[in-house]
Amino acid sequence: MAVPKRRTSKSRKRLRRTHHRAKGIPSQACPRCGDPKLPHRVCGTCGFYRGKKMIEVEDS
Repeated sequence: MAVPKRRTSKSRKRLRRTHHRAKGIPSQACPRCGDPKLPHRVCGTCGFYRGKKMIEVEDS
């Protein structure tokens, strides 16, 4: 049975695991105002989600 002769260092282990991270969530354009927003979330600019007004947004 193969057994490692030396302990794997933290830096070597982390170098090997650099590709194990989670991917970022891509943003998409809001169909109403066109600003970028996360999918399945209320738009922070216009306050709409699936064609309905969900939150009241202040005009700044």
